[in-house]
Amino acid sequence: MTRTRPRLSRTTPTGHPDPAHRADPTRARTRHRAGAGLLLAGALLTGCGAQPGEIPLSEIRAESPTPAPTSTVDPAVGDAAPGAVDPAAVPGTPAAPTARNGLIAGRVFLDQERLTSAIFAVSADGRSRRQLTQPADRTRDDHPAWSPDGTLLAFDRADSESPGRIWTTGADGGNARQLGALCETGAPDCLNEAETAPSWSPDGRQLAFTRTWGSVDPTTEQIQYSDLYVIAPDGTTAQRVTFLTNDTPYSGAVTDPAWSPDGKQLVFSYRTSATGQPANASALYVVNADGTGMRRLTPWELRAGERANWSPDGSRIVFTTYPTGPDNAPGGGIYTVHPDGTTVEALTPGPSDTSYGTASYSPDGTSIAFAQAPAGGNSELFTMHADGSAVARVTDTPGHWEGRPTWGTAQPPS
Repeated sequence: MTRTRPRLSRTTPTGHPDPAHRADPTRARTRHRAGAGLLLAGALLTGCGAQPGEIPLSEIRAESPTPAPTSTVDPAVGDAAPGAVDPAAVPGTPAAPTARNGLIAGRVFLDQERLTSAIFAVSADGRSRRQLTQPADRTRDDHPAWSPDGTLLAFDRADSESPGRIWTTGADGGNARQLGALCETGAPDCLNEAETAPSWSPDGRQLAFTRTWGSVDPTTEQIQYSDLYVIAPDGTTAQRVTFLTNDTPYSGAVTDPAWSPDGKQLVFSYRTSATGQPANASALYVVNADGTGMRRLTPWELRAGERANWSPDGSRIVFTTYPTGPDNAPGGGIYTVHPDGTTVEALTPGPSDTSYGTASYSPDGTSIAFAQAPAGGNSELFTMHADGSAVARVTDTPGHWEGRPTWGTAQPPS
């Protein structure tokens, strides 16, 4: 097999929608239904190691069983009791705080039609809130990510001219700039090319992101290629990390990378298409930063998606799941898993009529920010303790659809 390393282009965001977020033509190249089971019957399986591009995705097999997600069961109902979390499902005690908790950045729609969105920052108590980006009409700023020192935010911007480009802005919203042009005009790999979902490395020297490019299948509306890349914050030295779709075009969408605290690994979401193996499924994968050692982290049955997030001590990864059925159907939940794929634990009760979005650890590891929407209701940001307790509402902006929280160290303006 020959691996080609084309000159960098851009990736179209493809992944699960936020709670109560309608299908987004600038994000979703794959329109099969997102979903996630809440409680799994039987054992959950971890994936085996694989060199990117060296074996087909269909041959990546699970190796060792891990416990199913647990929750407190009400004998009268036979399912998880609302609001209850099994003590056995509570992750270990967070590490001692090593970083000061600061602002939570997120994405907010500015119109009822959800055609325009901006990046904002809010304090964990909800008292300080500020819009950081100023998108033009029908432009979507999305997928915010704090730099390790809290001085910059990376995000992607999609508009009528482009399905996705990476930008950075200061913590106060100043000095917004787009990363340099990475796609050579007229190059074959520039067709439908986009770059989205940036994520800072712990040392601040690299951004991991999703790149999609190529033709679109007219039947499934799946983009031809989708993989992870890394790039310097100045837009230079772009390198490809994964080759999941290199030999199997139209097979799925790679998105939402997140770095481990030591900078050695990336966790990301992989959502298969109707022609993928298995079809119309979703799971988290882990890969070394140099592209080696790729393995599946969560079982397909759990339908994990959105951006996962490592705890500051590296002992847990928090992630969101989605139910089967229509996009934005209620259900799913927020879970944690050890980086080796063992001990999947539920932090939210289920089944429920609530939809959940991206979850993010606080810098000190004691809390988690997440998006949540009641059935038919508005998506807002919330926080909870790292064990799933003490849920508190952060935002209250009816009709504006808050989502994509990422918790950083930047402090509110004095």
